[in-house]
Amino acid sequence: MGKITTIGVDLAKSVFQLHGVTADGTVALRRQLRRGRVPEFFGRLPPCLVGMEACAFVGTTVPRKVVRSSSPHFWAREPAKLGHAVRLMPPSYVKPYVKRGKTDAADAGAICEAVTRPSMRFVPVKTEEQHAFLMMHRTRDFLVRQLTQVTNAIRAHLAEFGIIVPKGVHNVERLLTIAGEAALPEGARTSVELLGGQFRDTLERIEDVTVEIRKAAETDEAARRLQGVPGIGPITSSALAAFVRQTVPRTVC
Repeated sequence: MGKITTIGVDLAKSVFQLHGVTADGTVALRRQLRRGRVPEFFGRLPPCLVGMEACAFVGTTVPRKVVRSSSPHFWAREPAKLGHAVRLMPPSYVKPYVKRGKTDAADAGAICEAVTRPSMRFVPVKTEEQHAFLMMHRTRDFLVRQLTQVTNAIRAHLAEFGIIVPKGVHNVERLLTIAGEAALPEGARTSVELLGGQFRDTLERIEDVTVEIRKAAETDEAARRLQGVPGIGPITSSALAAFVRQTVPRTVC
């Protein structure tokens, strides 16, 4: 078997599919590999070009959309620590290289071919620090959506009893106060107290994570520089610093 120069890795939750070729394009490797064996495998392999798909993140802000995440940035960092050149690609850019029915083996072969194309565009591999920033922002977005849901629930339920106040999160406490003084049935009063407690708890959690984001923005050089742009504050600057990185160099093995 010749020296493997390029490997395509089809990521999954438990079992990865690998497709490796030599310098002249000859297929030298087709195999499945459990996730626990990945570091060992790449540790024994001479440095080569490794291609993977940049799958979606867990906790996407797209509503009602189920996403599949295989931790692509984590798995990109692992072989890179062992001297391999790892490139992440958008799945939509890899799809045209699939030559037959969609299987793990076919996907791995397509990834292996796509990563060598000179016109291919790559996704920068994020560091653990960037993912920490992203996690805080996605946590905040998740909590904000929960706050909106519980606010709408409180308004909708109390409207059935004729208790209405102007729109806005800042008016919810006023709404709860009026409801507490109204002669509501016991079941309704209990439900309002539960929803009110969840509203206050979620609001407090949002404030806590916002404080952490502001602190992180003050310690990150890129975020501090971005705050010099008019209209960009700590929240936006830290999000930009986490999402945006320098262009991936095209020089590979």
